Amino acid sequence: MEAKQITFRYGENPFMQKLNTKIKEGSITTIIGPNGSGKSTLLNLFVNQLKPNSGDIWLEDRNLKSYKQKTIAEKIAIVYQHNNVPGDITVERLVGYGRTPYQSFWNSRDDEEEEVIDWALMVTKLQELRHKKISELSGGERQRTFIAMALAQKTDILFLDEPTTYLDIYYQYEILHLIRELNQKFSMTIIMVLHDINQAIQFSDNVIIMKKGKIVFDGPVREGITEQRIEEVYGIRSMIQWSEQNQCPYMVPLLV
Repeated sequence: MEAKQITFRYGENPFMQKLNTKIKEGSITTIIGPNGSGKSTLLNLFVNQLKPNSGDIWLEDRNLKSYKQKTIAEKIAIVYQHNNVPGDITVERLVGYGRTPYQSFWNSRDDEEEEVIDWALMVTKLQELRHKKISELSGGERQRTFIAMALAQKTDILFLDEPTTYLDIYYQYEILHLIRELNQKFSMTIIMVLHDINQAIQFSDNVIIMKKGKIVFDGPVREGITEQRIEEVYGIRSMIQWSEQNQCPYMVPLLV
């Protein structure tokens, strides 16, 4: 996917001006930046939930404007930060809603649909919870269920808006390992918004760093996250050190 010369305004207030970025196929790209920098706005432009005032979003060499919404749902899936569903719905039924783009009013679920749902439950390790109600799940289990619903759409591109928000540290890393597994095992192109810089370093191939509606860096994560850039974007001093155990750099804020 690619954004070309995107301009976007909230009301009369200009926010993005001639923004350009291209998502690398088969990679994990993370969008980071301070609150209000435009992370979720950019994500929502990519999934057609917001419309640019000028410029275009491209998907598979076609302008996103030329697709019907149903066709878009067959090509890209999204997991939002806030998901409100009735608490008495079961895991299996909620995951089944991911098949909606492929169903017509007069067709019931067939064997192929069941196979896709079973696959989504297996990948997210939810088989034993399939008959549980959403209200009975932990935060991490709920998030895996919403990811499973997105997987049931059988798209090659998955967007996630702050997928680790409201989760404790164990479930945060459980979700991030699942995301990496989806990318590595199934070659899914994944674009997510994160707040945690170290999680972005550890689980991303590429990073888009935003500040005040502008992209200040777009490229390989280890090139993008530097001490100088963290100070420029977030206004804090830091050290970038190397983790032998994780075999990747990590950022340590300096509070003095």
